[in-house]
Amino acid sequence: MFRALPTAAVALANGASRILMVGTVEEALTLRDSGIGAICMGEVGGTRSPEFDFGNSPFEVFSLGFSGKTVIQRTSAGTQGIVAAANRADHLYAASLVTAAATVRAMLSGTPDHVSLVAMGDNGRVRTDEDEVCAIHLRNRLEGRSSDREALRRLILAGGEGPVP
Repeated sequence: MFRALPTAAVALANGASRILMVGTVEEALTLRDSGIGAICMGEVGGTRSPEFDFGNSPFEVFSLGFSGKTVIQRTSAGTQGIVAAANRADHLYAASLVTAAATVRAMLSGTPDHVSLVAMGDNGRVRTDEDEVCAIHLRNRLEGRSSDREALRRLILAGGEGPVP
């Protein structure tokens, strides 16, 4: 979810009215073709689907306006987790390091009895440092512990899985 959620957050910050997360490219295209959504973004195996308007990159959509538009998002890990959990949770919060503070505030406002944190990793099959670190960070914040953003960044960089701003 490390990329899916920041990309969705950027689209929302740039005016999107909502994000519909789906499991397949076909579902995304059907929703767009039927007028339920206006824009398809995401990836399959790390590469933008040729039929999609945008890939799964916060940088790619950073300067775009989505004013009032419904965005349909499909990714190989993040949206797959959302789709799989949608009917199994009373409340579902999707998070990333970028949205962690807001997500924790929202979760705690509901005074939950139980919280399950699921790190999606790479295609939901392989653990990734950034998702594991994000889950630890969320747990710490939910339990009232402080967090060291620079330590999180160094830990992710030490894993060698990719650049972190």
